[in-house]
Amino acid sequence: MNPADLNAIESERQALLARIKTAETALRDSLHTRGFGETARAHLERALAHVQEAYIAINETKQVRSVQQLVDELNRMQHVMDDLKQRQHKSQRI
Repeated sequence: MNPADLNAIESERQALLARIKTAETALRDSLHTRGFGETARAHLERALAHVQEAYIAINETKQVRSVQQLVDELNRMQHVMDDLKQRQHKSQRI
């Protein structure tokens, strides 16, 4: 590739990173919205995790997780959190 092509690619990368940062900010702000239920918040949290992973994939040279790997990890974390909440709820009833 010639220098002009490399500059164009870098310019596109920087523009994409800026859009991703804007999306991340909007999602973070939306997490503080109340009254839409846990399902909406869970989707926003997932979207935020995907946006953050996309930033890493674009900005880093190291190996990044696939979408399926990220989803699997998020599902495992959610399962652990659900179990913890259930245990806390049970201990409060005792």
